[in-house]
Amino acid sequence: MKYWVRIRVFLRRVFGRHGVTRRVAVKLTFSFLLVILLVTAITGGVAIEVIGNRVVAEAESKVDADLSSARAIYEGRLGDVYDVIRFTSARFFLRGALQSGDPNVAAEELVNTWERERLDYLTLTDADGVVLLRTTDPDAVGDIRVSDQLVAAALEGGEPVAGTRIVAGEVLRNECPRVADQPECGFAAVSEVMPEEGSGMVLEAAAPVFNYEGKLAGVLYGGLVLNQRHDVVDSIGATVFQGEEYGGRTVGVAVIYQGSIGISTDLDDQNDSRAVGIAAPTEIIDEVVGNGATWVGRSQLLDAWYISAYGPITDIDGNVVGMLGVGTLEQPYTDLRSRSSLLVLVIAAGGALMVMGLSLFISRRITVPVRRLVSASRKVAAGDFSTQVAITTSGELAELSHAFNSMALALQERMEQINQIAKSRIEESERLAVIGQLAADVAHELNNPLQGVVAYSHLLLEKTPPEDDETRSSIGQIVSQADRCTTIIRALLDFARPRTPQKRSVDVNAVLEECLLLVGGQAMFHNIEVKKGLDPELPRIVADPAQLQQVFVNLLINAAEAMGELGRLRLETRNDPVVDEVEILFSDSGHGIASEDLERIFDPFFSTKEAVRGTGLGLAISYGIVREHHGSISVHSEVGSGTTFVVRLPVAESDPTSVTVEG
Repeated sequence: MKYWVRIRVFLRRVFGRHGVTRRVAVKLTFSFLLVILLVTAITGGVAIEVIGNRVVAEAESKVDADLSSARAIYEGRLGDVYDVIRFTSARFFLRGALQSGDPNVAAEELVNTWERERLDYLTLTDADGVVLLRTTDPDAVGDIRVSDQLVAAALEGGEPVAGTRIVAGEVLRNECPRVADQPECGFAAVSEVMPEEGSGMVLEAAAPVFNYEGKLAGVLYGGLVLNQRHDVVDSIGATVFQGEEYGGRTVGVAVIYQGSIGISTDLDDQNDSRAVGIAAPTEIIDEVVGNGATWVGRSQLLDAWYISAYGPITDIDGNVVGMLGVGTLEQPYTDLRSRSSLLVLVIAAGGALMVMGLSLFISRRITVPVRRLVSASRKVAAGDFSTQVAITTSGELAELSHAFNSMALALQERMEQINQIAKSRIEESERLAVIGQLAADVAHELNNPLQGVVAYSHLLLEKTPPEDDETRSSIGQIVSQADRCTTIIRALLDFARPRTPQKRSVDVNAVLEECLLLVGGQAMFHNIEVKKGLDPELPRIVADPAQLQQVFVNLLINAAEAMGELGRLRLETRNDPVVDEVEILFSDSGHGIASEDLERIFDPFFSTKEAVRGTGLGLAISYGIVREHHGSISVHSEVGSGTTFVVRLPVAESDPTSVTVEG
């Protein structure tokens, strides 16, 4: 009896005096203890097997992911070959060589590309597939390559193609005649690594070459021979396995198979040579080569066991021509399984001793704060972002409560900002809609009577005697102001009802030169120094030349007026191949634009000019034209340092972009 009393006193000190709280804490503590004891007793006999299966499953999952990474590296190397061939086929020197009928003009550039990109071969054919130029042997020309899958595909489809294919030994020696004694060709005449009488596995790409009239003039193709070439598997090993070792062995291995024979690997044999020429097990060959499926499991390479994954390598027709395999040593996982099993047993025993003392303490410190957080979360979910949680504890729960309070305040501020932005956007849209409608109505109502005023004022000016200077001066003012009204009405019509662009192939440099001729004779340009930096190789774009001329002339006149008809004007054009766009820059040495005006510079009826000189519609119309051409217009300006307008137009049409202003 006295021992039971002592136990009750101990429990009261540990769990508290309150009956309900104590009972809950005791139940929670002993429930955790009972669960741990039961789990320990039940799983003790099978822990090693379960953990072993889990470790193997993790290893197989990892090696499967490693295979995906290895395939990405393999395909990336193929993509490198594809990019080299594709970009080289589009270069002007190659087009010019085929256009002139003398392919040797391009020989030096092709040889430089071949050597720089470390390709095993690089060959040019005509439109019938007849070899015109072979970098590995300039004298070996005249053979027909239409039997090459990729060459035939490029000729037929008119698009660049790339893929893996098996090339016969005779063809390989024709493409790289020094196969027997030139290691830079990437392979050697060794039967173990060149299956099927010296055939090889090649990463090859082919791209059509068009002349300046857009007609197919030939095909450029080239490739890398994987047999005895180990840079791909070395890259896989360095990227996927990072050179990790275990017990003096490299943990990971990568192998490329041609059919069932390993032709490239980062695994060394007993003579410290690459372990090529090894045949894959039959079960793997049947699954991967025969069925085109992925195989994951346990396999042996040389004297070690690996957890391996093998995937098929296919050509452009979908035929399996080889395998890509990766593996990781099994020994680290075997050791991990043993250590993990022992560790689980130790943790379970220790946990059984600790859980009694911690369970109630944790439950008491977690229950109340968590309840408060749940309640506050429901209020926030209902839209009450002003909810705050009272912080009565310390540690992680206090940090969580503080983070929740910060989140609620941030959400409240964000919602206010979003509402304000939405309100301003709606107001701006309504304002622009009203302006557009107003422009259309005003133009329609005023155009006809205004034309009458203009006509009669001109007639009245003609009929006024020359000696009546005062009357002629007054009538001249009427004529001037009526003409100005006509200009404003015309601008309103252009803004309210812009016409559909009549797009065609356009030389931007030529349009810009025409604009300079149009404005160059005006008095405002007599004292302006115009400097040009036009890219002579700027690609043509699809656009309406008349509308582009309207934009360019407006920007030129604005620049001249900003400089007070005295200063320097820089015009540049350049190509941005990354986004496939051309840029046209107008840089003046004028007074610049104030930062508060930059945000409104493209707004209708906004102008920094004197009232008698501008309508405020020129840049708005220009912006609309550029946007209609799926381009963008941006402005960079500093007061006193001049202004630069940049017009970007796509070479191929795309979605419209936004306007950018920078101070």
